[in-house]
This record gives sequence, C-alpha cells and structure tokens, in this order.
Amino acid sequence: MKRIKNLLESKYFLLIVIILTIILCLIPNKKLPIVDNIYQIKHIKVNKNKFTITSDKVLINYYADNVEELNNLTYTYKIGDIIKVDGELSIPNDNTNFNLFNYRLYLKSKKIYYLLKADNISKVSHSNNIIYKIKNKIINKIDKYDRKEYLYTFILGDSNYIDNDIKDSMQSNGISHLFSVSGMHVSLLSLIILSVLNRIRKSNINNIIVIIFLLFYTFLTNYTPSIMRSTLMFILLYLNKIFKLNIKTIYLLIYLFCSFLIYNPYLIYNVGFLFSFSITFFLILFGNNRYKNYFVKLLYTSIVAFIASIPILINNFNSINLLSPIFNLLFVPLVSLIIFPLCLITFVIPIVSPLLNIFLDILEYLTIICDKLSINIILSSVSIFVIIFYYLIITFVLYKLSKKKYKCLILIFIVILIHSNMINLNNEVHFLNVGQGDSILLRLKNKNILIDTGGIIKYGELWKQSDYNITNDVIIPYLKSFGIKKLDYIIISHGDTDHAGEAINLVNNFKVEKVIFNCGEYNDLEKEIINTLNKKKIKYYSCISKLDDLYFLNTKEYDNENDNSNVIYTELNGYKFMFMGDASSTTEKEILHKYNLSDIDILKVGHHGSKTSSSKEFIDKINPNYSVISVGKNNRYGHPNKEVLNNLKDSKIYRTDEDGSIMFKIKDNKLKIETCSP
Repeated sequence: MKRIKNLLESKYFLLIVIILTIILCLIPNKKLPIVDNIYQIKHIKVNKNKFTITSDKVLINYYADNVEELNNLTYTYKIGDIIKVDGELSIPNDNTNFNLFNYRLYLKSKKIYYLLKADNISKVSHSNNIIYKIKNKIINKIDKYDRKEYLYTFILGDSNYIDNDIKDSMQSNGISHLFSVSGMHVSLLSLIILSVLNRIRKSNINNIIVIIFLLFYTFLTNYTPSIMRSTLMFILLYLNKIFKLNIKTIYLLIYLFCSFLIYNPYLIYNVGFLFSFSITFFLILFGNNRYKNYFVKLLYTSIVAFIASIPILINNFNSINLLSPIFNLLFVPLVSLIIFPLCLITFVIPIVSPLLNIFLDILEYLTIICDKLSINIILSSVSIFVIIFYYLIITFVLYKLSKKKYKCLILIFIVILIHSNMINLNNEVHFLNVGQGDSILLRLKNKNILIDTGGIIKYGELWKQSDYNITNDVIIPYLKSFGIKKLDYIIISHGDTDHAGEAINLVNNFKVEKVIFNCGEYNDLEKEIINTLNKKKIKYYSCISKLDDLYFLNTKEYDNENDNSNVIYTELNGYKFMFMGDASSTTEKEILHKYNLSDIDILKVGHHGSKTSSSKEFIDKINPNYSVISVGKNNRYGHPNKEVLNNLKDSKIYRTDEDGSIMFKIKDNKLKIETCSP
C-alpha cells in the first residue's frame, strides 16, 4: 500500500498520466464500431410524434402517424427489451455553422455513433434483468404523477420533460445545474442513507451499502458523468480512508478526470462533465471550511463555482449572469433542502404530492421573476489557449489573494477584460447555413448588419417533426458566439419566407435598431413584420438607394417578389461584394444596363443557384472570383442548377449544403476564407 501511495502522490507520475490523457484526447480513435439491426433499449424519450430509443452506439428515431400509435409504442416497449429495427442508418453531422453546438461530438460523448431513422420496430424479447424491471416500475410509477417532469429530473436524472420556457429561465439565471442530478444530490442521498443506517447500527458495512446504492443510482440516471464522478469519488475517498493512504483529494480527482477521458476522450465535449469536474476541482482547491455560517459558506461556494464555470458557460451559451451567485442563495436551499427531498418522499408517499406541487409553483414563479432581474452579459467564444490562460490566472489570483477583501471583483473584471470583444478590428462577411434560405452577417468594424433571416418553407419532415427553429438554434447563438449584442440593421432582400421568415422571431428575441425592406408592395409576411416593428418601436425603411457603404442597385419595381429583391453592392478594404437576393435574369439585365460592374470578388449567387438567375451574360460581365450559393441539402427544387454551375465554373464555388457556413475575413487587407463543413 505504501508503494501505491508513493506512486499516486508522485508529481512525476501525475504529470505522465496528464500528458498521456492529452495525447489520447488529441488522437481519439476515429474508427466507427460495426452495428447490426438488433438493439437493446437503454433509454426511451417521447417528444410530440417522435419516439426515440437510445441503445448501445445508436440513437433510434421513429415517427408515429398519430397519438394512438405513439401511446401504443410507449406501452409496448420498455427499457431492457431486445428489439429489431429496420431503417436508414446515418452518421450525425458536425455543426455546419461556426461555434455552434456539435451534435456528433455530443453523441460521441455518450458513445453513440449512429442515427437510425426507423421504418419498422419489432420486439425480439423482454428483458429478465431484475435491474431493468425495477427501473421500468419506477418509470411507470413516475408517469402517474401530475408533475412527473420534476420526478424524472431528480430521480432519473432526465430533465427533458421540463417546460422549455422554464428551462430557458433557469439557464438565464445560472441555476440550471440544480436541475441536473449532480454531486450535490449524490451527497444528499449518501448523507440520508448513512444517517438512517447509522441510527440502526454504526458499522463499516454501511458505507458498502451506500456504495451499492450509488452504483444502482448511476444506472437509474443512465451513467450521467456528474453522477459517475460523484459516486466514484465517494468510493475513492472511502478506499483512501480504509487503507489509510491519505492521498490528497485533489490528486484523486485529477486521476479520476484522466480516467474518464482515457475511457472516452469525447467526454470533453459533454457540458455536464466539464461543469462537474471544473467546479469540484476549484471547490477542493479553495474549500469553504473557513466559514461556519451556512449562507456565507453557500455564497462563497456559489462565487467559486461561478468563476470556475465561466469559460464553459461562454463557449456553450455565450452569456453569463452576474447575479447567478446571488440567485443561488435563494435556489440552492429551495431545491436541495425542500424540492429534491420532497420529490423522493412523494415518490414513496404519493399523498405528499400536493405539497410538492405548491413548492414547484413557487420555484417556477421565482425562476421567471429572477429571469427578469438578470444581468446577462453576452461574450464571444474563446480558444482553448485563452481558457487555459484564464484558469491559470484565476488559480493564481485565488491563491495569492485568498485573504484579500475584493478578490472576487478583481476576478470578474479579469473575466470581462479577457472575454469581451467590444471592438472588432476586421471586416467579415459570414454566409450562415440556414438550409434552403439566405442569411448573411456583415460583421464590420463599426456595425453589424444581417441580410435576410432565413425561414423554414413549410414542407418536409424537418418542419413537421422537429422543434428546430432557425432564430433560436442558429442565428441568435451564432451572433452571440461572436460577441454581437445587437444588430444595427436587418436588411430583408424580399418578402419570401426563406429570406424573411424568421424576422419577427428575431426582433422579438434580439436587439435590432433598424430594418430595411425592398421596393414594391408589402406582402402578407412583410405586413406582419411591420406590425411587430411598430409594436416594438423599431424604425424601418423601404426602397432605399444607399445605406452607409452599402449600395442598393435595384430600385425599379417589378410585379413579383424575386425581381424586386434588394441587390446590394459594397466594397470592404478594396474587395467587391455583391448580394443578389433572389433577383432573376430580368433584374440582372437591368443592373448591367444601369451600372458598370466588373471583377466582383465575392458574389452571393441569386435565388440559390436557380436556372432563372445567374445568366451567362451577367456572370461573364461581373466575372466573380468567388461564388457563394446558399442552398439546402437535398432540396426539392434541385438547386443549384447545372447550367448555373457551368456559368460559374471560372470562379471558386462555395455551397452551404456542402461547405456549411462560409466566412470571408479581411485582415491586414488580405482575404481569408474559412468554411464549417458537415
């Protein structure tokens, strides 16, 4: 045991383990496992008409035709069942817009490598495993409660059933960690069980019983990283005490962290994993044992946890709430001392359910009130080098200034100084991937302009079967990831849904100064947008010829929306940009007749590469170096047209369906092009 102690406490051995972990994370195994069509159900989720099954290595989605079929599926299939699934197997896409959520890496953090769109599901056999039967009985019992979403959250670690608006408020308040079963809940459970067992009889066997229960609890919560971390730390600390190794707790945590990543390097992309280990690390490093008052200790813990989690919050949500440590003073006792225990008691004694409902109503009311009081700061995503520098700085400051009165204010100042990008020193043009639609961000030195908002055309499975929202899932997160807090202008090229369909949602959820419309009569969608602008007192203009350094080349009125599209020309650092909207060859002829245009550097191709636009005469005259086609993957229109691609062959063609979002960055008068391929 002494040799083990000496080895584990050796700084050199610790350094070797850390270096080995880093190497394995940098070169993870990219070989995909082989799967067949027989799976065991590990988890079931129902959302609208989608029945989702999680199995080893595969996430299975089946779309029910009606509620009756969905209910039948829920009744028929249980966790642990062996099923046969026929359908289309695919590999999840990477994110196709810079800085946004990467679904493929997230699934890999859960050791899921494939998506399977099921055409048919059939049961091969029931599971006779007693553990699976217990979990199914727990699920069946939870389903009978009115507020089952919170019992799912605190007993099974599944917060997917909580209302999205409440979840958004929790995230905004910086308290969403309280609704992910974590170390706090494990500690409370362990304390309750140990207290009960010690009252019966004090014995070392009590710790063994707690360990067995915690291992079962990790199964109930689908081996959530935070629960696994808490459970394994409990076991390591117990072994450390039993064998009198006296290894430092911080060392044990680092070894555990490395072990997780060696087992699955993609865990580094799991937000819960990052939160759990980073916060625990700093709480161990700068413990709160010096404080005896509960609320002082809680405030100190909340501040340390807040500071430790800032880089994770920024790179995943691009905002922090400066009041979250204060809010935790209210919500931590409410959740940990009242609601979490009440959920456990209610599960065992259903008669307590009305009391739980009262406190849940109070919780949701306070969550909404605090959301209105929040002080949220939008911060741009940062590189891994900045994150490492940040953690080195705060470790030094916390250590050196541990007795200083204003250390936390100093740290917050450092955070804002490091992360905030109030000044953009370059001119950038971003072509976002919004599927079959347009959305272009002009991130300039002194202003931010969005040309078009995208918008889902109401056809196909994406519209019918998904909660996907371009504004909430793409545009706003994208803007925030670059530190953009407001848009100086939204320019609507024309009133078609795939160009203006998200305008109302955007101005309702993001600060916008002014909106520009094209020439011609307003259609129904544009009238709805204007109605919203009037309510929010946002100024709007139409049929203008110039806006700062942007020139609107098409001011003639036609009898259709596409030909009335705003055609915009601008020069940035000497590079010529031209954005065609959905203008057809008719508009192109008028522009060629009216203006002397040649040698365009970057062309946003008209109408997604439709054959009605980008005529050979027009392309030959403007002679673009780079052509960007904003187009949806496998779209029903067959865009882009082969003839158009042939017309553009002398230019370098970028397509959002193949290249993802495309960024043209001008730095030191040199053009740099980046893509975010699927």
